Amino acid sequence: MNKVTMIAASVALALGVTGCTDGETPTNGSSATQHTAAQMSSTAEQQALRSGVEINNMDTSVSPRENFFRYVNGGWLENTQIPADRARWGSFDELREQAEAHVLEIVQEFASTTAEQGSDVQKIGDLYRSFMDEDTIEARGINPLAEDFARIQALESHADLATYWGQQQRYRAGTPFNVSVGQDQMQSDQHITAISQSGLGLPDREYYLASDARNQELRAAYQSFIEELWQLAGWDDAEAKATSIINIETALARHHWTRIQNRDRLASYNKMTLTELAEEAPGFDWATMFAAAGLDINEVVVRQPDYLTAFADLYQQFSMADWQAYLQFHVLRNSANILSRDFAALSFDFYGRVLQGLEEERSRERRAVSTVESTLGFMVGQEYVNRHFQPEAQERMAVMVDNILAAFAEAIDDLEWMTDETKLEAHAKLATFTTKIGFPEKWRDYDCLTIAADDLFGNLRRSAECEYDRMISRLGQEVDPYDWGMTPQTVNAYYRSTMNEIVFPAAILQPPFFNVAADDAINYGAIGAVIGHEITHGFDDQGRRSDGEGNLRDWWSPDDETQFRERAALMIDQFSAFNPIDDLYLQGALSLGENIADLGGLNVALRGYLNSLGDSGGETIDGFTPEQRFFIGWGQIWRIKFRDEALRRQVVVGPHSPGKYRVLGPLSNMPEFYQAFDVQPGDPMYRDEDVRIKIW
Repeated sequence: MNKVTMIAASVALALGVTGCTDGETPTNGSSATQHTAAQMSSTAEQQALRSGVEINNMDTSVSPRENFFRYVNGGWLENTQIPADRARWGSFDELREQAEAHVLEIVQEFASTTAEQGSDVQKIGDLYRSFMDEDTIEARGINPLAEDFARIQALESHADLATYWGQQQRYRAGTPFNVSVGQDQMQSDQHITAISQSGLGLPDREYYLASDARNQELRAAYQSFIEELWQLAGWDDAEAKATSIINIETALARHHWTRIQNRDRLASYNKMTLTELAEEAPGFDWATMFAAAGLDINEVVVRQPDYLTAFADLYQQFSMADWQAYLQFHVLRNSANILSRDFAALSFDFYGRVLQGLEEERSRERRAVSTVESTLGFMVGQEYVNRHFQPEAQERMAVMVDNILAAFAEAIDDLEWMTDETKLEAHAKLATFTTKIGFPEKWRDYDCLTIAADDLFGNLRRSAECEYDRMISRLGQEVDPYDWGMTPQTVNAYYRSTMNEIVFPAAILQPPFFNVAADDAINYGAIGAVIGHEITHGFDDQGRRSDGEGNLRDWWSPDDETQFRERAALMIDQFSAFNPIDDLYLQGALSLGENIADLGGLNVALRGYLNSLGDSGGETIDGFTPEQRFFIGWGQIWRIKFRDEALRRQVVVGPHSPGKYRVLGPLSNMPEFYQAFDVQPGDPMYRDEDVRIKIW
């Protein structure tokens, strides 16, 4: 039914492994809670190897019926400190640290090797060396930006800004809008240009507009940061310039769409000719801007039309001196972290300490690796795959994907609220899903990029130009079915609606997400639910608006539309009631798609797992039934701790609920969880049947 792209390499490939053992057998859901940490830790290593349950991370003094997140992760929460250079720490971060260490080893090896100019080894090694060459970076100070500042000072009139902002699209610094080229959501076999809001130095419009004390403090800190950066550059009038910069950004922020508005794929798809755009947003020379951006186009998708309308009027209300200050600051801000240490330190103090609560900056070698990954990610990924991706898990992963896709098909058939007509459309979409596992079948090339060991700024500037040219060259070209949106060393997964595909990079296929030596229950609860999550994204509140060809199309009957919206509204209300910090509550409407995908993913993964058992019913291992291990697998992958600043930021701008609520929310809606752990009315994990949600 699906096309599973099992990617074979010329070398053996790897998925990380730990192992598994039998244990005592409880007779019902409640007996698992009677195990004490001492009873289980005596053979913890063997038990973890056999079952995949990370017993030492649990807190069995907490009932799973009270707080399943703490029951599964309480020991880990008590014994884990967030590293000083991290804003959060959890299972994803642990795996990212491991992947980064593997990449660091590769990069440092290449950096110590003499290689042919233009080869992969030379480019990777010299980019790393250019970041580590602190003496050269210190000697150059702010000088790499001298030409940029001269261009800004040469601007004479508002009309000049159209050309400047078009040219500046390559570097994404100081542009109140961003231009991009990607698949057309209405014609997914074609590419189209899109334009969207931008221009802020703080993470979101709410940082400018919210009146609470915390955001007032952040705005004051931002003002101080701008002033200090301005003074460090040797420029005059720091306080007045900082005020004018914030005034511009605040004016832009007032017209920015909220993150909830931006989730709406229909509202944010507005195809216009350039003539129509000029009529929609008069007062700005859009044609000149697109020409300067290297785009010879007749039409564009406008993501936030009323923002561009407001901007086209607004930008003339500020003087050229104000705009020049704004541009100088953003060009400097955008590059501060790769300039001399005084600029880099100021950037970290605000964006690291103030906004994220970090106690110290990451080591220079780790920052260098991050730069190599963001610049030459697929080139590094090819070597990462050669060394760290093995074939053991490919067959099990492929079987799991097939089982969960089949389970989703069964789930569609069993829906009581959906009409037969719409079920046929849902099946048609599911049948066209494509799966990519591990790494790309065709690797991205970097022939356009020249790397020098003594020119960090130039390397990154040339990379920006290379990637921009790569992006806009897609216009008029066929869509590449082999394209990946993540490198194989990325610990994550994704669904792409325009390709109707789910993608699982190599680095996420390791414990606790995927344990090739553990029994299937833990894997179905972990990576299986992640697979189900990505499949469900094709049917969440936004994914459901696209068909199997990746095109925005309404394939829902009016009754089914109503039924879906009613269930989605319940989901919004449930998550909006969670209060993770202070008086800040989750935004259920912002995280709706992810929450639907979590619940749907768990449901179909459990169905897929139970189907895989056939008549056997599975065995109890280490005192946990198969169903209990399944839910424990889910709980384990969401262990996480946040710094307060990072948690607040996650709630305000993040589309994902914090890990704790990704455990508590979905499980409290699943009768199978209630049965597995004997959850009863009055238990904190219990919800009355009439408010439990079942969408997929």
